[in-house]
Amino acid sequence: MPPSSSREMISGRRRVVILGSTGSIGTNCLDVIRALGDRLEVVGLSAHANWELLFAQATEHEPRWIAISDRDLAKTINRTLPPSVTRLLEGETGIMEMVTAPDVDIVVTAIVGAAGLAGTWAALEAGKTVAVANKETLVMAGPLVMDLASRTGGRVLPVDSEHSAIFQAMRAGQPADVERVVLTGSGGPFRGKSAEELRSVSSAEALRHPTWRMGPKITIDSATLMNKALEVIEARWLFGLEPERIDVVIHPESIVHSFVEFNDGAVVAQLSPPDMRLPIQYALTYPERVPGPARRLDWRELKALHFEQVDYETFPALQLGYEVARRGGTCGAVLSAANEAAVNRFLAEDLRFLDIPKVCREVLAQHNYSARPTLTELVAADRWARQEVGRWKM
Repeated sequence: MPPSSSREMISGRRRVVILGSTGSIGTNCLDVIRALGDRLEVVGLSAHANWELLFAQATEHEPRWIAISDRDLAKTINRTLPPSVTRLLEGETGIMEMVTAPDVDIVVTAIVGAAGLAGTWAALEAGKTVAVANKETLVMAGPLVMDLASRTGGRVLPVDSEHSAIFQAMRAGQPADVERVVLTGSGGPFRGKSAEELRSVSSAEALRHPTWRMGPKITIDSATLMNKALEVIEARWLFGLEPERIDVVIHPESIVHSFVEFNDGAVVAQLSPPDMRLPIQYALTYPERVPGPARRLDWRELKALHFEQVDYETFPALQLGYEVARRGGTCGAVLSAANEAAVNRFLAEDLRFLDIPKVCREVLAQHNYSARPTLTELVAADRWARQEVGRWKM
């Protein structure tokens, strides 16, 4: 065993690989690790293209590896790494090397979109604990991912604030005691708007989220409520719940992150300010709770909490989530890919806002459904859906 591994085992710190370290989740994760340096250590970081920030992170944290998933870019950048202890890896093979290394304890998958599945899959195959911040992994391949974890001794821990809240609240009882779960959502920047008012909204307007600061894709998903659709599917597989036992309510303050209702009528909720560092920290330190950098609720300032029902007519994306959760099979991969491609077209001003759920529904209806797909079939369905969205005419 190399000397560095011996030091890490003696220190007792959990060794963390972060896939997507330059994004919103990744930078928040590093903030948590910075605050909990006696418990956590960065050993691997990856980015797709933002190598300047990746190198800056490597300079500070001195991981064993950094990986650039864009292999062509990796060949063109300055090869001089700031810390001499760090190796530069390239492409998917570099990510696989990091996440399967024997002395890695936790892999945080924060890569946006279906690209996050490969790293999650490899880490679980190696029996790792995976902190999933990538909705698409469970939406696309939830049954396969959860089955893989159970077979290899791996563990899937949620990082999404809503699923982390459910995970935490469920500890108040036994799984068999859960009657239903309620996912909360802020409603995004267009809460209360009519479909007519949304016909000509711009990407700039859709990117103005009222409470969270996230990457562009996730922010647009929040505006269409597709994020809630994906979260329903994710909860379906993560917690083994039928779609009929998963509800969604709008909660504009983003203080109550989700509820769990038990069979005796008790409802347990997790409350905190909208700060992703708290669910990230819980995944990294689970089952322990320790003081960290996340903001605290000021009960002297908290005056009221509001809840509203979802407007399914104006925001039809959420209904798609329930339909996909009921059907399963290839539907999750198709919806996830179609939405990702449609959001990219909207951000490029090549698709209208209200066309995002419309094109997703049409692609879902046209796809060659399989009830029990293999991973290879899911990847093929993902690729097909993207191509179909690219050909779709307004």
